[in-house]
Amino acid sequence: MKLSLVVPCYNEQDNIPLFYEAVKKDFANASFDYELVFVNDGSKDGTLANLKALLAGEIPVKVVSFSRNFGKEAAMYAGLENASGDYVTIIDADLQQQPAIALEMVNILKSEPEFDCVAAYQETRKEKGPMVFLKNSFYKTVNRFTDVEFMPGASDFRTFRRPMVDAVLGMKEYFRFSKGLFSWVGFNTKFLPYVVQERASGETKWSLRKLFAYALDGIISFTTAPLRIPAYAGAVSMLVSLVYLIVSAVLRLGFHHPFTAANWIIFLLMFIGGMILMSAGIIGEYLAKVYIQTKERPIYIAKEILSNREEAE
Repeated sequence: MKLSLVVPCYNEQDNIPLFYEAVKKDFANASFDYELVFVNDGSKDGTLANLKALLAGEIPVKVVSFSRNFGKEAAMYAGLENASGDYVTIIDADLQQQPAIALEMVNILKSEPEFDCVAAYQETRKEKGPMVFLKNSFYKTVNRFTDVEFMPGASDFRTFRRPMVDAVLGMKEYFRFSKGLFSWVGFNTKFLPYVVQERASGETKWSLRKLFAYALDGIISFTTAPLRIPAYAGAVSMLVSLVYLIVSAVLRLGFHHPFTAANWIIFLLMFIGGMILMSAGIIGEYLAKVYIQTKERPIYIAKEILSNREEAE
C-alpha cells in the first residue's frame, strides 16, 4: 500500500522545509510507503528552490512546477494526476492542516472499507463573525439550489481511495470547483472534525475578493438557478410597475399629489434597466465559461516535473 500526499504550493518558501520535517516526524512509524507530490503554482519567491532541495532527501518526492500561476484548483488537479499512491491526500503546505491528521484518515480508510474518502471539516471556525456568516450563507445557498450536497466547513483536506481519484480526474472541465466535484462523483465520504492550526509562516492567500469569486464559481458550476433570476426579476418588475401605475393614478386624480407621471416613468425605467443589466450580466457569466471551455485549453501547463525516484516518473 502507498500513500501520496499532494501539496499545492504558492509562495510557501518558508513553510516547505517545516512541512517536510513535520511529515518525516509524523510518518516515522508508518506501516506503508508514501510519497510527497508538491505542485509549485507559479510561485514568485524561493519555493521552487526549496522544493528542489528536498529531492536530496530520503523521502520520495515529486515536484510539478507550473509555467505560471494557474490557481489552487489546477494545482490540486495536477497533484492528483501525478500521484501514484493507492490512497491520495490533499493537504496544504502551511501546516494549518497537520500531517498527523492525514495519517489518521488513512487508518480510518484501512479499518472502515465502506468509506471511499475521509474529509476534514471545521466544527468551530476561527474567522471573525462576518466571514463565518458569509461562508455559512454560501453553503446554505448552494445546498438549496444544487443537486449535490456540500458539508458546511468541509475543506479540500481529505484522503481518497484510488477509484475516487480516478473518477475526479475523469472530469476535465476547465473551471473547477473541487468541493463540488468531490460530492458530484459520489462515493461514500466520512467527515472528520479537526482544528485548524495557525500558519507556520506567511499570510493567507485568500482575500475576501478571492473567496467571493471562488464562491461564485462554485454556484455557477453546479447550478443553473441564477439563469432563472431574469424571469423572476421580470415578473416582479412588471408587478411593481403595475402597482406604481395604479398608485400614481389614484394620487394624481384623487389627492392631487405633486408627483408627476414623469417622475414615475423615470424611476421605472431606471429600475427595469438595472434589472435587465443584472440579468445580462448573469447570462454573460455562463456564456463566458462556455466560451472558454470550448477552447479546450489545458487545466495547467507544467514547465518541469522532477522526482528523486525513477519509479515515480
